[in-house]
Amino acid sequence: MPPKIKKKDSSKGKGRTGRPRIEIDWETFNKLCALHCTLLEIAEFFECSIDTIENRVKEKKGMTFSEYFKVKSSPGKISLRRIQFTLAKKNAAMAIFLGKNYLGQSDKIGLEHSGSIMSISGLILEANRDDRNDTGTDDKG
Repeated sequence: MPPKIKKKDSSKGKGRTGRPRIEIDWETFNKLCALHCTLLEIAEFFECSIDTIENRVKEKKGMTFSEYFKVKSSPGKISLRRIQFTLAKKNAAMAIFLGKNYLGQSDKIGLEHSGSIMSISGLILEANRDDRNDTGTDDKG
């Protein structure tokens, strides 16, 4: 559905020429935000520049695009979360994903070790020493 371009009434005495002013359909704009469309995607949808989108949001809504997007993208997040929780009832992977991201769960297994920690080379030396003692040889050969 291409955007409707409304021409400004030039009878106001300004006598502007050039490209007609692009007016934003705010209901559609809000739906695009809820779908998490980027600023560039929204500008392309309305067939205008990023600057035009930013300027219209500032003029009509009194805030930056980023601020407005943050408010209007929330319904999309809520909808996505609802779908995820529904999927988690039938999909173990989704349940695990939600558990990790929302409940702080992880795949890490707690492992406790009591005693001294020895390096691999230390273990090899000790094993060699034990072997020599068992066979009756000493370190000198």
